Amino acid sequence: MKKYFKIGPGAFVAAAFIGPGTITVCSLAGVRFGYELLWALVFSVVATMILQGMSARFGLISRMDLVEAFPSIMPNKWLLYLCTFFVIIAIVIGNSAYETGNIGGASLGFSLIVDSIYVEVFGVSVNYIAIFIGVLSYLILSHGNYKKIERILVLLVVLMSLSFLITALITKPNLGELFSGLIPQFSSSNLVSVMAIVGTTIVPYNLFLHAAVVQEKWKSKSGFKDCQRDSLMAIGLGGLVSMSVLIAAAAVPHSDMENIIDLAATLAPLYGSLAKYLLAFGFFAAGITSTITAAMAAAYVLKSSLNVFGESRFNIYALTWKFVILIGVIFASISLKPIRLIEVAQVSNAILLPFISIFLLWLVNSSKIMGSYKNTPLQNLAGIIVVFLCFLLSGNLIYKLLLQV
Repeated sequence: MKKYFKIGPGAFVAAAFIGPGTITVCSLAGVRFGYELLWALVFSVVATMILQGMSARFGLISRMDLVEAFPSIMPNKWLLYLCTFFVIIAIVIGNSAYETGNIGGASLGFSLIVDSIYVEVFGVSVNYIAIFIGVLSYLILSHGNYKKIERILVLLVVLMSLSFLITALITKPNLGELFSGLIPQFSSSNLVSVMAIVGTTIVPYNLFLHAAVVQEKWKSKSGFKDCQRDSLMAIGLGGLVSMSVLIAAAAVPHSDMENIIDLAATLAPLYGSLAKYLLAFGFFAAGITSTITAAMAAAYVLKSSLNVFGESRFNIYALTWKFVILIGVIFASISLKPIRLIEVAQVSNAILLPFISIFLLWLVNSSKIMGSYKNTPLQNLAGIIVVFLCFLLSGNLIYKLLLQV
């Protein structure tokens, strides 16, 4: 029993996509549409299982991460350098920008239970909780090896899941309406929310992160079944968190809500102070786990990317995650939002996601690399459907951003 319910590297994936952005998107979807968009969550979780399953399988069997595999299909040196540089922009620079939201989101959890998360320092309002979260993340990454970090993330993901699940249960959802939400419904009013749900669940940097961390956990092909089981369980647990948030938000009796603070304020009079404390911890856990995994993903990618250009003399892994956390703390602590950086990151990731998905699909179909572990026809069909979805998602996001220019 312990073997089947043990969560490993998959916790990194769940911790990454269940961040403040996901919770906000699911909260708004629940308030605006009730249970109507549960099907979009189920679909996006299944799509994530498909892509992450391929990524984990590739990393375990090939003993390479995705960036390390670039030279195998890009014999042209300049094309290889161009693609590697684009990945650095999308993942490393992008995650540095997103880290502000992760750290700021984690501090919002505290704002539900303390009077203020700001202190005046030389006339400037400083978010001291953001600094605390940055220091905590730094300590976890600097003083913990892979196994310790994995255990911390597993604990936080499980507690976060229980937090949001209990919150959803105390709202006593209508089961008939809940199950009706599993039937796909499209309309002009919910399309943007559907795309947001899918986009916040399928995270491009998770594909790079997952292929790398499975190699830390399992040293041979003998861990294949455990690896696949771990991916399904962890991502499924992450999906349960998203659904719990949406279900809790669907109980809000009006649509005047913009973030998790509004959700907690609305639920507290109805269901007591317990809801407020559960949401506070859940949002804090979501923020700090995403802070850790975003920094790790950027570090893995830059380390592998620089190896493509030539072996680095520096400990680039440690330097990168420290830089990413520092950028997030600086912007979050003084309440600055690097809007342009985040927009660049969104566009880069939007372009990157479908092409990395195609690249991943190509790799897991290579007999030379994967041997008997290559994709089956059914896995290819599922992968093609997800890649098509990625192109639709990317096109929609890029179109919306261009309209804002």
